[in-house]
Amino acid sequence: MLLELTNIGKSFGGITALRDVNFTVNEGEIVGLIGPNGAGKTTIFNMVTGIFPPTQGTISFAGRSLNGVPPHKITELGIARTFQNIRLFGHMNATDNVKVGCHTRTHAGFWNSLLRLPGQRREEREVQKKAEELLEFVGLSHIADVRSDTLAYGQQRRLEIARALATEPKLLLLDEPAAGMIESETKDLMELVSKIRDMGITVLLVEHDMGLVMNLCDKVVCINFGVKIAEGAPDHVQNHPDVIEAYLGKEDEQDAEHA
Repeated sequence: MLLELTNIGKSFGGITALRDVNFTVNEGEIVGLIGPNGAGKTTIFNMVTGIFPPTQGTISFAGRSLNGVPPHKITELGIARTFQNIRLFGHMNATDNVKVGCHTRTHAGFWNSLLRLPGQRREEREVQKKAEELLEFVGLSHIADVRSDTLAYGQQRRLEIARALATEPKLLLLDEPAAGMIESETKDLMELVSKIRDMGITVLLVEHDMGLVMNLCDKVVCINFGVKIAEGAPDHVQNHPDVIEAYLGKEDEQDAEHA
């Protein structure tokens, strides 16, 4: 397995956001993490990427504990993410946004950069080429020189994915990548995520579009009120009574509402 969460809990003051969450992500899988708003999905992403530590339990990546590892080191280990609210550098063009991600893998030191030594110039050319290739990969090569804050919403989503890929991840976390997209954009996104998996990158995604989740994911994990209530194949989770209750409420509650 590539990622393992063991008895994970997270509390904020007196509020328990997650309790005894266990699940795994195997190498080469696309795993969907679902649940109603406020269930704790983004909290899991924040813990996996080191934004804050779990209150209890262990998060392991490729056999190594991530507890206490700072975010930049987690990126170096091979975990990248996108955010529910897009976080691009609006004043930069698309190419430069991707190059920011590339620089997590560069090695030129202070003096090489200051003096523009041959090694630094060579590395800069490699970064430029890589950024261009990633923009081509996500279908944005035609807007390479356009400021990111002027791009359409779906293009910004793809650009954020390209920047995450620039860090050369083994595991990519996508936080609601289809949010705000129209049907055709969602279909294109599904194809892009499949291509990312074909590159050898494992994907864990949070998504509310159940059509996308059920048609794209190999496995689905559902949490509700900070507790895992189902895990397994998409059809199994979709038809699990606790999952149906989490999204639709109990039958007697629905009947009372319509009485």
